[in-house]
Amino acid sequence: MAGLAWPSAAPAQTSLIRVHQTGYVSGAPKRAYLMTSSPSTGTSFSVLNSSGSPVFSAPLGVDQGKWGTFAHVYALEFDSVSTAGIYTISVSGAISATSPTFQIDTGTNLYATPLANTLYFYENERDGANFIATPLRTAAGHLNDAHAKVYFTPTFNKRDNAGTLTPTGAVIDASGGWWDAGDYLKFVETHSYTVALMAAGVRDFPNQMGSGSSTSNFTAEAKFGLDWLQKMWDDNSKTLYYQVGIASGGHAYVGDHDIWRLPQADDSYQNCVSPYEFICNRPVLQNTAGGAGASISPNIAGRLAADFAECYQIFKASNAAYANQCLLSAEHIFDLANTAPAGTLLTAGPFDFYPETEWRDDLELGATELYFALQSGTPPSGLPHTDPLFYLTAAANWAHAYITGPGDAADTLNLYDVTGFAHFELYRALGLAGNPTGLAVTQATVLADLKKQLDKAVTQGTTDPFGFGFPWATYDTTSHGFGLVVMAEEYDNLTGGTAYAAYASRWLANVLGANAWGTSLVVGDGSTFPLCMQHQVTNLVPSPPNGPPFLKGAAVEGPNSIAAKGALTNMVACPPNGADQFAPFNGNGAVYKDNVQSYSTVEPAIDLTATSFLAFSWVMAGAPSGTP
Repeated sequence: MAGLAWPSAAPAQTSLIRVHQTGYVSGAPKRAYLMTSSPSTGTSFSVLNSSGSPVFSAPLGVDQGKWGTFAHVYALEFDSVSTAGIYTISVSGAISATSPTFQIDTGTNLYATPLANTLYFYENERDGANFIATPLRTAAGHLNDAHAKVYFTPTFNKRDNAGTLTPTGAVIDASGGWWDAGDYLKFVETHSYTVALMAAGVRDFPNQMGSGSSTSNFTAEAKFGLDWLQKMWDDNSKTLYYQVGIASGGHAYVGDHDIWRLPQADDSYQNCVSPYEFICNRPVLQNTAGGAGASISPNIAGRLAADFAECYQIFKASNAAYANQCLLSAEHIFDLANTAPAGTLLTAGPFDFYPETEWRDDLELGATELYFALQSGTPPSGLPHTDPLFYLTAAANWAHAYITGPGDAADTLNLYDVTGFAHFELYRALGLAGNPTGLAVTQATVLADLKKQLDKAVTQGTTDPFGFGFPWATYDTTSHGFGLVVMAEEYDNLTGGTAYAAYASRWLANVLGANAWGTSLVVGDGSTFPLCMQHQVTNLVPSPPNGPPFLKGAAVEGPNSIAAKGALTNMVACPPNGADQFAPFNGNGAVYKDNVQSYSTVEPAIDLTATSFLAFSWVMAGAPSGTP
C-alpha cells in the first residue's frame, strides 16, 4: 500500500493521473483527472485492460483549470468502458503519464468491502464493557462511566478550558456508546445524528445494512447506539444528559484532550488522584436548560425523536417492549423541544466543538420519523399523540420554516444540516399519506428545495478543477462529499431520472482518490489512504505507527484550509520521519496532511463517517428496498 515506505517527499512529477481508487460502477459515468504542468497539444489517453491492450482511446477532455503548481487539470471521460476488470489509464503524446490500477465492476462487488469496513470502524469506536475484540481493541475502557456523577455545564474560556465543575447530586449509568472521534468524549450531538442515519440504513437497505447482509449487518450496532442514547435520556424524570467527559480543564484538572493513552488506562489513571480525578471518573453534563422536564434544544430534540422513532420502526416486531419505550421517549422529547431558541444551541461543551446553528431541519426529521412510526401499526398505550397526521403536519410546518428561514440551502447533508435526508423522508411520507392538501409544503416543495441544494453543489463544482461540490479548503470535506452522493441518489430516485447521476459518480470518486492528493479519505478503501490519523488507539497499538492493523472504514476530516500542529506526551510520531508527502499537491487554498498532529485533516469521527455507509448502500442497491 502506498505510503508505508514513508517517503521523505513525493517524487517530483509534472504529470499525474488521479482515479477513483475504490472503482467505477460498470453502468455509471466515469471520470479521471490528469494533473500536468505541460502543454497538452497532441495528447490523448487510452484505457488499458489488465493485459495492457487499449479498450478505449480519446483526446484529453476539457481543461478544468489550474491547481497549485499544476497549470492544467484535464478531465478524462470513459463512460463507455463497462466490462468488469482491472484497468489503467495511459496518457501519451506531448505528455506521458500512467495511472494507478483501478477496477470496474458492479456496485455490490465494489462496495461490499468498504461497507463492511465502515461497520468495523463503529465497532472499534465502542466504549464500555460491550467492546468488540479486534487487532486494535484488546480491553474495555471507561467502565467507571456506569456510575458517573452529573454536573452542571461549566463555563468555558476562550481557549475552551473548563472552569469549576459543580455536581448536581445525580449519578447515572453513562456507559457504552461510541467515542466521538480520535478522543474518548461522547456527545449526544454527534451520536444522535449518526444513529438517525444508521437506523435509516438498516431499515431502507436491509440487504446491505440489515439482516439480509452476512458481512455488514448494522442492526446490532444501531441498537448499541440507541442503548446509549436511552441512558442519556431519562424518560421517567424527563431529563437530558448531553455529554460524557471534559476536553480540557486548564490548570485546575486534566481533561480528555490533555493526555494521550489507550482507553483502558482511564479507569485507574494515575491512581485517580488530583489532577486526574476527571480522567478516571468522567463528568456527565446535564441539559443546560435545567433538569427534569426542562425544554430541550431543538436540534437535539429533533434528532433524538428521529432516533427513537426509527428504533420503533426497526424493532417493533422483534423486541416490542424496547420499541415501545423508544417511541414513548421520542414523543416526550419532541413535545419538550424549544421551538423558539435564543442564543447558541445546545451541542457540546464548549459550543465551538460543534457550532450548529440550524435546527428546523432536525424537527422536520423528527416529526417525519414519528409519522412513519405511528402509521406503521397499532401504537402502544400511553402515547401523548396517536394520530400520524399530527406529526405529518408538524413535519410540513418545520420543512416550510426551514425553506423560508435564514439557513435554507446554505449547506448539504452533514451534521449541521439534515434536510438532505429529511426532505427525502418527508417526500416519501407525503406520498404514503396520499398527498393530503392543506399542509405547509407539498412533495414538489421539498423536492425543489433538495434540488436547490444540489444545484448549488453543481455550481460549486464548476469552480473546482476536480468538480467537487464542496470547497476543499473547509472542514468536513469528506462528510459533505458522501452526503452529496446520498442527496443525488435520493433526488434521482424520487424523480425516476438521472439528472445527478454523473455528479454522484464524480463526488464519490473525489473522496475516494480522484482528487489533487491522489488519496482516498477513508481508511482501507483504495490503494492510498490515511495512515497517521489523530486517533489514540491507532497511534498507540500498531507497529509501524498507525498500521497495520488499520482502523478500516474510518472517514477523516479531509483537505482543509489548515493543517493543525501539536503533540502530546506518549504520542507516537507519524510519519516517523515527519515527511509531508502530500505537500506538493496542496493548492487553491487547500491543504491535506497525513500526520498524527493534524486533527484538521486526518482525525476520524462518527459523524464524518455516517454519510459513507448510506452512500455505499445507495450505490450497491440502486434504491431503498425497505420501507418506513
